[in-house]
Order: sequence, then structure tokens, then C-alpha cells
Amino acid sequence: VQLQASGGGLVQAGDSLRLSCAVSGGTFSRYPMGWFRQAPGKEREFVARIAGVTTYADSVKGRFTISRDNAKNTLYLQMNSLKPEDTAVYYCALDVPPFAILSSWRRQTAYDYWGQGTQVTVSS
Repeated sequence: VQLQASGGGLVQAGDSLRLSCAVSGGTFSRYPMGWFRQAPGKEREFVARIAGVTTYADSVKGRFTISRDNAKNTLYLQMNSLKPEDTAVYYCALDVPPFAILSSWRRQTAYDYWGQGTQVTVSS
């Protein structure tokens, strides 16, 4: 299984970006996937998860939208109204059976495969 994240870049505050994560090595349309991010000097943190339903970190709720195109085996993260504090390396992740329980969805340990990360930099 391989996850390839892309779409990062340098933008100004208020701009939008869409990240993509292409999954290869199988069909995972029914498997939960998520996005995490890691800012310099900080721990990796949960951003969003899709598993039929979607779940978001409070810091991005209303601005970010996670989605997937199962025909393309691709996960997306649409990021609107970007802020400087959104600057981080963004990682996509895949949860395979046995799937994580609800209480662990926001933890890195809930995911089994990770992409390499894509840098998002938001200038003020």
C-alpha cells in the first residue's frame, strides 16, 4: 500500500488549497482515511477523518472539507480561508481492518499507512 500526498504550496492568508492523496496497492473505498498535520516544533495533530461520516478538528471545522473519489482511489482536503497557523506538513493516512474505534479516531495510532507529507505554508 502506498499513499502519495500532493497539492501543498505557499499561499496568502484567506486563500484556498486542495490537497490530494492518491492510494495505490489495492481498493480502499470502504476504508476510513484521515488527514493530520505537523507544524514546526509541534506534535502531529488530527485534522479530519472520513469513514462514511466526517469528523474534523475544531480548529478547521467550517473551513476544511475532507472528501474522497472512490473511482480514483483518491482522498482530498479542501482548505478554505487559510490562516498562518495552518502552516504545517500535511499527511494523509489509511485505516485498515480491524478499524479503529470511535474514541481513537483522532490518534495517529488509529492509522496503519501514511503518505510522505506535503508542505502548506500560509503567509500573513
